[in-house]
Amino acid sequence: MASSMETGPQEGRVRWRRFAAAFVPAILAAAVLVLLTARSVLAVSFNISGTPFVVTASHLDGHGFEQFGTVDTSVLNNLPGNTNQVILTANAIRSATISHLCLSVTVGGLSMVITAGTGGTPVTASNLVVDADQFSGEASFTQINIGRDPSTLNQVPGVTGQPGGYALQAATVEIENLRQHAYATTAGSFTLPGFRLHFGGAC
Repeated sequence: MASSMETGPQEGRVRWRRFAAAFVPAILAAAVLVLLTARSVLAVSFNISGTPFVVTASHLDGHGFEQFGTVDTSVLNNLPGNTNQVILTANAIRSATISHLCLSVTVGGLSMVITAGTGGTPVTASNLVVDADQFSGEASFTQINIGRDPSTLNQVPGVTGQPGGYALQAATVEIENLRQHAYATTAGSFTLPGFRLHFGGAC
């Protein structure tokens, strides 16, 4: 009897440790997403986690749009000097309103979903930059320049790419049924009305 009584608490502790190992990184990721800060220049960037996340929205309306290639760096196994480079597109918008925003990410086998702007008030963001390897939707642009040198972009203050590359920019952008497979997001400001976080499911 003594042996069986000791086994239960031990198994409980093991389950709690496994849950905490997945739960704590997810909460930290959520805190980072809510407290986003701006990168003045993309070349001065943070090391990404290397964990992709999905962003969807029913509608995005933006003023000042830029898109160009960038390379982000992730640290492998938390070992300094052990890095991996990911080739992505930087998608920058000077100001944006976003309806029915959803973000989902899997951390430690646990799915976390964040939603906002699902009511009458949309999400708003300024100097929004999303580094992604997939970007889709029904898009329309005004005053678009395609094939511009990334170092000469001027639609989003302080956000430019490396000279000699390929880029596009536009005065405005509208995207229906937006979907991005992203690795990093920054913003000068990010207002999330109706913010909700839950575990399980996907966008």
